[in-house]
Amino acid sequence: MSKALWADRGQLLSIDLPDAAPQAACFGVSRLGSLQLAGNAFSVWFQLRGSAWVEAREGRFRLRAGDWIAFERDSHPSVQVDRDGLCIGLAVNGEAQRLLGQYSEAVLYAGRGAMAPRERRITLQLWRRALEHLLAEGDGQRDVGALRPLLLHLGGLQRELHARIPRCPGRSRSRKRQVFGRLQRARLYLEGNSDRVVRIGELAQLTSFSAWYFSKTFHSLYDESPQAASVRIRLDRAADLLRTTTMTIGEVAAACGFDNCCSFARAFRARHGMSATQYRSGLHMTARANPAKPSRAGGKAVSKTGT
Repeated sequence: MSKALWADRGQLLSIDLPDAAPQAACFGVSRLGSLQLAGNAFSVWFQLRGSAWVEAREGRFRLRAGDWIAFERDSHPSVQVDRDGLCIGLAVNGEAQRLLGQYSEAVLYAGRGAMAPRERRITLQLWRRALEHLLAEGDGQRDVGALRPLLLHLGGLQRELHARIPRCPGRSRSRKRQVFGRLQRARLYLEGNSDRVVRIGELAQLTSFSAWYFSKTFHSLYDESPQAASVRIRLDRAADLLRTTTMTIGEVAAACGFDNCCSFARAFRARHGMSATQYRSGLHMTARANPAKPSRAGGKAVSKTGT
């Protein structure tokens, strides 16, 4: 069974792909539409225009034009796009995912990233081609086989993730992939909960690892501890809020999980090299346009912002 669903102009749709047989669905969401994936299916979402909010087991995410995000089968994501938004996606159930593994070495993982304009156009072309095959060929293995070009393209978008797999513990490549998949989901969980402090116990439970094993493996894979990754993600979200909203600095600090403005101010300066007030005033753009130059006296870089 194959499905093509489109939620448009405020419409709400739900997709459920039972595991009884290989099943796949191409879907789209546009103009204030919303779509929920109710069944157990691996899903990938591509934001082509406008913006969208995604809610899943891993948390809440904002997608902007050019972003993509992928979820594991039990994530049950739902997407709501804005007035000008256009989001397309693909879902495959467990049996279809197993068959696709026979067609290609392109193993996909939970995660998120961005597409260049050219990659965005290719994504749309391959998605349309996959949709045409799904509608024309009916049930069976040929359905999921027609998705191979699109999934290979996504595998290319995830090439930076694949490069980390050899760093995972495990004697076999399948074990390394399993460990990486769990750690990648935990990293996505940190991004989806950038409004609060995430405890190690939550991440360990999500990955079914002990807290000690999880922390050690996460650090070896991403070159930072889970705690450091959480702070970095929350501070990057704070910078985004300062750029795109009129929230006060205190409100931004609270929205990013900081208990008080003092701790937020120290952490923000350490991360971005200037105060939140300076960042909002646009000094971060000046710093990018005018990189530090060597001083004549000591040959060391001197920042023009003085922070």
